Amino acid sequence: MASAPQAQGLPLFYNDLQPLSSDLHGNYRVRAAETAPFLARTHAVPVTVEEFPLIQRHMPIVFSAGDEPVPLALMGLNEGVNVFFDADGKLLGSEPVYIPAYIRRYPYLLARLRPDSEELSLCFDPTSDTIGAFDEGQALFADGKPTELVQQILKFNEEFEVAGQRTGAFVKELAEMNLLMDGEVAIQPDGAEQPYIYRGFRMVDEAKLNELRGDQLRKMQQSGMLPLVYAHLFSLSLMREIFSRQMQQGNVVAQPAPAA
Repeated sequence: MASAPQAQGLPLFYNDLQPLSSDLHGNYRVRAAETAPFLARTHAVPVTVEEFPLIQRHMPIVFSAGDEPVPLALMGLNEGVNVFFDADGKLLGSEPVYIPAYIRRYPYLLARLRPDSEELSLCFDPTSDTIGAFDEGQALFADGKPTELVQQILKFNEEFEVAGQRTGAFVKELAEMNLLMDGEVAIQPDGAEQPYIYRGFRMVDEAKLNELRGDQLRKMQQSGMLPLVYAHLFSLSLMREIFSRQMQQGNVVAQPAPAA
């Protein structure tokens, strides 16, 4: 249900990566996009801990399965289902919804160009239709130098990297405290003989959280960790909202649980 998204050695959404260069891309521009086709069949997107308070109002926050869990915002309960965007990648509905920073970062990315170097370079996905040698849009370079737009893009990506490091530390702390468990949710719509069961993700074990010593809880509270844990737990109730949207859209592809 919620495996850490990655394909062909590249992060989710990215088909290729090139370092942004004034020599090669001096005439490139960025144009606005009204749709995000790459999102149409994406059901889970990585998120950072800074986003938890905003995301928990709109989407369930879970952790991917595996040895290195990643926080994910669920945009659907099934692979290939996104209840917030249509098949063309256009946002559904008129109500405002928080768009995770991972999505807003695309098609840019900070990456190491050499494995023996710690330096990160601003790269982009050349297959994106929002960046290229267009006649319209905002210029990336002027007189061979990066424009203010490039500086803004770079700053956003640098902040995202820092947030990613904080998120990794947060998840590591959860794992060391043995607070993560395999998740399961059962949803039984009206008229169904058996509930629909969703697994394949991890979540905080609320029973173990309640058993922590007072000093452990104080440490989590003082570090800002505890409110993030509760944002995650509160968000899980939205799984039923996502399920309901899938039912309305005819996208409930999971089979009901077999009778015991």
